[in-house]
Amino acid sequence: MSGGVDSAVAAALLAREGCDVVGVTLRLANLSADGLGVSRCCSQEDVEVAREVCLRLGIAHNVLEMGAAFRRAVIEPFMASYLAGETPLPCAHCNASLKFGELLEAAFRMGAESLATGHYARVARERNSFVLRRGLDRDKDQSYFLFALEPWQLEYVRFPLGELTKGEVRALAAELGLPNASKEESQEVCFVPAGGSYVRVLETLAGKRLPGEGEVVDRDGRVLGHHGGYHRFTVGQRRGLGVPDGRRLYVLEVQPGTNRVVVGTQEEASRRKLLLREVNWLAPSPAGVVQAEVQVRSRHQPARATVRLGEDGTAEVEFAEPVLSPAPGQAAVCYEGDRLLGGGWIATTA
Repeated sequence: MSGGVDSAVAAALLAREGCDVVGVTLRLANLSADGLGVSRCCSQEDVEVAREVCLRLGIAHNVLEMGAAFRRAVIEPFMASYLAGETPLPCAHCNASLKFGELLEAAFRMGAESLATGHYARVARERNSFVLRRGLDRDKDQSYFLFALEPWQLEYVRFPLGELTKGEVRALAAELGLPNASKEESQEVCFVPAGGSYVRVLETLAGKRLPGEGEVVDRDGRVLGHHGGYHRFTVGQRRGLGVPDGRRLYVLEVQPGTNRVVVGTQEEASRRKLLLREVNWLAPSPAGVVQAEVQVRSRHQPARATVRLGEDGTAEVEFAEPVLSPAPGQAAVCYEGDRLLGGGWIATTA
């Protein structure tokens, strides 16, 4: 349980059902020793708010220290991904490794029957298996970040907010008199300290691994400008390119090997094919080819595609129409209606 309103209302709904609920707050990222500060999600203030919520609900509160595991499983891959010219998705790594990995194991050790969170998603039982579905509130749906959960885990997780809208959650928090009922949400990566940025975190922690200045070029290699480090750019980025060109340009590629950032037009940024790695399939494994709607960013509108699953944990995705700027390092998540079938990490695009 963080200091946010979603996990607080999730706990309240379960307690209202008569469940024996225990609140757990994770301490994940204290970067003070690195000169950055404590993350937004697990500052002492957030811990105190979570404790107040549990007191208000009449449930126990625990704090689990997971800073070392978080740095190993989330922050280090986050840095490595940027330095490899990718666009990382730390929330999905955190969900798979910590929230539904180590935390679920800790819940079992505590004697708990299930783990509940404030994610906007739904789990349903169909015949002899469990399926993951989008949250009812499509504007808040977080199923995209949960694609890497293992099928067996679905039996032991609960998402009490899956059938609610954000407005309804806020109203419930106010009705219950929760101390965080009106707390604002942060749109930044959770471990970035307040007032900071991912660039500052990366440049502070990566040290000598950071790239130097380089060139911004078009697809033909023509030099259009210069950059202060390719780690400051992501595929699909349109603002802050520092290129004096009247056209609307996008980052097409980040090339660590040449220390170049390649930019081009929207047409050049559109892609028809993806190669995925580390594919995780939650639905019953199909035989080879799947027709699905594939989402390539958390706010992306899913697009029709043919998915060819390999036997080595890879998959090829071919869209019916080109999609704008799918980025290596992000996830491509496959849906059938509101049901999440599976997904994988984008390795290459074409």
